[in-house]
Amino acid sequence: MRTIDGGDGGGQVLRSALSLAAVRGEPVRVENVRGDRPNPGLKHQHLAGLSAIATVCDATVEGDDLGSETVVFDPGEPEPGCYAVDVGTAGAVTLVFETLLPLSATLDGPLSVTATGGTDVAWSPALDYYERVRLPLARRAGLHAALETDRRGFYPEGGGEATLHVAPGDPRPLSLTGRGELRCVRVRSVASADLADADVAARQATAATDALRGAVAAPVRERTVTTVDARSTGSAVLVVLDYEDTVAGFDALGEPGRPAEDVAEAAVDDAVAFHRGRGTVDAHAGDQLVLPLALGGGRGRLPRVTDHVETNVAVAQGFGYDVSLDERDGGVRLSG
Repeated sequence: MRTIDGGDGGGQVLRSALSLAAVRGEPVRVENVRGDRPNPGLKHQHLAGLSAIATVCDATVEGDDLGSETVVFDPGEPEPGCYAVDVGTAGAVTLVFETLLPLSATLDGPLSVTATGGTDVAWSPALDYYERVRLPLARRAGLHAALETDRRGFYPEGGGEATLHVAPGDPRPLSLTGRGELRCVRVRSVASADLADADVAARQATAATDALRGAVAAPVRERTVTTVDARSTGSAVLVVLDYEDTVAGFDALGEPGRPAEDVAEAAVDDAVAFHRGRGTVDAHAGDQLVLPLALGGGRGRLPRVTDHVETNVAVAQGFGYDVSLDERDGGVRLSG
């Protein structure tokens, strides 16, 4: 049984360890779960991901309790079908999906998992980013999945719902050594219905479009404004840079007292900074690509090394995968 130390990372260490154990069909013991966090151990979000993958794989699990700092996971074969999991809080449904996405590498039939919780919340990929950036890159690596959105859920009550549809895939090398010309920019803005009178969704989109004009030499080809019913007040904006050979995304969340224009500016600033650099994937996509690169090989260039990338690389190496980070030529190469 492999043992993974989760003391130097957050929930991502657990998610990646569970995913790789399921794909390889071997047990894993994760100790010191979220050990470097102020409140270590499993939270609702992590427990939901553990429960979902354990059910899909008919796994034997020890330590599947709130606050548990040690988890033992012994998976069986992933079983296609339709499943549901409720985070129970505004914990991110996209992080639940991250645990399940790598199963594409070993499934022999379609899998659908509906998760209820937060869809656009802090410290996690927002739903539009997941659909427009994360999944397209995963599909290029041979992991096949699509997203279906039913309801949005913002902090603190959550209540959003989305379904990840995973199909059998065939991991293959992912080549992201160059990005090519910037073809276009896409802006997606969403806000809860109680912000409609303040026109928050439209203001975010307009501010982002105006700020991009002249900052990048490419047209804004898509500008989507959506108002949604949600249990909690919230908003989000996403800026997507579509290059010839890659895609990168930058989002920002609304907060009480934060003008819509400031939310848009934050996303645009990140997008422009990336465009002026040499990365082929954004920093958040970088750590998410560690497992696809471990399973199928390939390489990409990151704008910088993050703690999440380093800890995820360490997990992959702990399972025997040849994944590495190499700082050279003013950038960071991630190789598998």
